[in-house]
Amino acid sequence: MQTSGARSRTTARADPRATAANGGGAPRTLALRLVDTLAARIRGGQVAAGARLPTEAALMAEQGVSRTVVREALSQLQAAGLVQTRHGIGTFVLGAAEGAAAFSIRPQQLSTLHDVVAVLELRIAVETEAAGLAAMRRSERNLAVMRSALDAFEQALARGEDAVAADFRFHAEVARATQNSHFAGLLATLGPRSIPRARLGSAARRAAAEDAQRAYLRRVNAEHENIYDAIARQDADGARAAMRIHLSNSRERRRREAAAAR
Repeated sequence: MQTSGARSRTTARADPRATAANGGGAPRTLALRLVDTLAARIRGGQVAAGARLPTEAALMAEQGVSRTVVREALSQLQAAGLVQTRHGIGTFVLGAAEGAAAFSIRPQQLSTLHDVVAVLELRIAVETEAAGLAAMRRSERNLAVMRSALDAFEQALARGEDAVAADFRFHAEVARATQNSHFAGLLATLGPRSIPRARLGSAARRAAAEDAQRAYLRRVNAEHENIYDAIARQDADGARAAMRIHLSNSRERRRREAAAAR
């Protein structure tokens, strides 16, 4: 017979909002959901450019999530170029790039390995050129944000996490470093779900040994470092090559997974 304490623990595990609010569970998953919710409001015109988003406390109450989840979601929206936080004032909508509302990739369009490969093909086309432009136009601020994302990736690995947020932040900052809002807008539209393991990583982690998964993620961040180095030294051709290699490697890994599944 279950004790009341055991029932409470079971209930907490069954309710991810309650678990996240107590500091456990899957706050990254809840943060991604909140990102999707807020991004949809922005792109749909429910929150106009220049408007202030609800406060952290209001979002916590509305969504039933913890402050950690809200802050992570706002951080991802800021990395995607959709909002800007003004310390002591609030978070304001910058607005998506023109046409972003007409183009979107919905969660159900990333449900299979074939879908993920298709998005990676789009990313190769767009982000390869973005890396070259970023190398020619990047600012010191852009480099600092990229460096911070790479460091956050390593810190997430040390905690045993999958580093999706840091991964997307790096790619989003490369897009912003083009100084062309359309690149940043398209990356914002794709969102963190375009990072393959955001959708498929948990199954892969269950099937693979923990050390193999960590080694894979370290290879991913080593590829990021190559992109960063080329952008930092303003080597446009090198940056394009490094980005193409990085995303092509990711595409080939997913193709192999799809072949193995068949």
